[in-house]
This record gives sequence, C-alpha cells and structure tokens, in this order.
Amino acid sequence: MNNAYDDSSTGRSPMVDSTVSRLSGEPVPAPPEALAPRPLPDTTRRVLVMGIVNRTEDSFYDQGRTFALEAAVRAGLEAAAAGADLIDVGGVKFAPGDPLPVEQECERVVPVIEALRRELPPHVLLSVDTYHAAVARATIEVGADLVNDTTGLSDPRMAPTVAELGASLVITHSVASPRRPFPHPHYQDVVEEVRDFLAARLERALEAGVPRERIVLDPGPDLNKSTVQTLEVLRDWSEYTSLGLPVLAALSRKDVIGESLGLPKEERLEGSLAAAAWVMRQGARVLRVHDVAATVRMVRMLEVLAGWRDPAGPLVHNV
Repeated sequence: MNNAYDDSSTGRSPMVDSTVSRLSGEPVPAPPEALAPRPLPDTTRRVLVMGIVNRTEDSFYDQGRTFALEAAVRAGLEAAAAGADLIDVGGVKFAPGDPLPVEQECERVVPVIEALRRELPPHVLLSVDTYHAAVARATIEVGADLVNDTTGLSDPRMAPTVAELGASLVITHSVASPRRPFPHPHYQDVVEEVRDFLAARLERALEAGVPRERIVLDPGPDLNKSTVQTLEVLRDWSEYTSLGLPVLAALSRKDVIGESLGLPKEERLEGSLAAAAWVMRQGARVLRVHDVAATVRMVRMLEVLAGWRDPAGPLVHNV
C-alpha cells in the first residue's frame, strides 16, 4: 500500500532519509509552532498500537540495533509507516542493570522525540518510556505527548510534572525498584493486588491534577511477576478495564509468551498476537509492540469483526 511514508519504487521512506540526513550535521530549523502535548484519541471503538523504539544498548529484544540516533529515528518513522498510532521511545530498560544518570537518559531520548515530532504527521503521538520526572519534562518540552511510567509513579514528582505540562500518563503496576533484581515475587491474590495498586496510583495522579481523560493504566505483565502470576493477570484482565480507563497491554515477545510456548524471543510473534487478541476482547485499548505491521492487521480485523470498522474502510461511527 502506498502512503505518505513509503516510496514504493525503492522500498524506503523519503521522510526517514531526509530526517537522517539532517541528523548527520545539517542545521535544523526550529519547529514553527508550540509543541503542546496532544490528547489521546478516543478508544471507545478503537485500539491503539504503540510501536517500541529502544535507544538502549541492552534491550532484551533488539539488543542495541536501534541505539544509534539515526537508527532510533528511522525505527520510529518506520513504525508510523506500518500504522502505529503512538511511538514509545525509551532510553533505559526496566530489567536489572547498572543505573543510568538522568542526564544520559535525556541525551538518548530527547533528540529522538524532537526529530520524530518534527517529521511525523499530527495523528501519530509520541510517548517517552521513563520513570524520572526530569526526563519526562525534557521530552514533553520537545514534543512528547505521553509519559509511559513503568514504575507506577515511583518518582513523587512525576504526576505533578505531567499535570503541569498537560501531557498524558501511563501508570504501570510495578512493586520493585527500577533496575534491581526481584527474583521471588509473591502475592496473596495477584489480580486483586494489581487492581488495588492501579486504583491507588490513579487517585494519586488525579489529586496531582492529571485529568482522568489523560490517564492510561497498565497491569504490568511480567514486571515483578512470574509467568504463572502474569497468566492470572491476563485471564482476569477485565478487572483492570473495570476501573473505567483505557488499559495498555505490553505483552510483545515477553517471557510469559516464551515460557508458555517454550520459544525464544525471536519466535514469539504468534503467541504475542494471541495474547493481545485475548486482552482486547476484555477491553485492552492500547497495545505496546515490537511488530507493528502484524499487530495493526490483527487489530483492524478484530475491529471489523466487532462492527467498529467497515471492511477495508474507515472507523464506523455511532454504532
């Protein structure tokens, strides 16, 4: 399919090439308008696909393939070309490892957000995957619309910062300190405890001034949870959608898929799509994924089956 991103004669995106060439040293003009955060699309009868861009040297799946600035920007543009509604840019992996100073995290993610905001069309929103309020501020100021906090507001300044700057916020269930091992997760009732955690953090964000319509919840599959515990979370996903907000599912190629099927991360696409379809049927409205094109096709088909979209056509309104 030809679109604004693709050059079908070469198989490459002219937008990607022009951005990468400017990143190589040519002066880049300032954006012509204020970079105010844009609101999240309505997810009542639509599922958003969030493409992952990791500017890290040690991410579990891409293993540093998008660590170079040009590679990270290209990955974001190509995810948008494949149909992503949001691009999630991260500079530090959640898993155990050496801490990264905030200044270095900013050096990794700010230029990517800045370049993508300049080049992407307005309907593609930008997210920053960070648990530091200082990084959130720096990226929102150059064009991030959403802060994906995988630690459930571990930084007490996060919610006030997001509220002050008018961005949106993903609140994720996580009980361990970032970058530290958590080898033996224990819950009396993992489904209930995750729900209670999200409800409490939601209240904290609301009290800080983040509007309800700008909050997304994430039960945190695999984060400080065993495969058995994560499967319980997935089976009772409707417990989290019952909180009345969009719920994000970050399942792509995770250990719960690999351990359930006995497959390495390179062979987990089908399992990831199956898990995503399962939680969509229970109300998940944002899917954070590595494989954008395949996920977009799956999502659009389910939207057709649900009567939200005409076959090969636009969304159906007022169904």
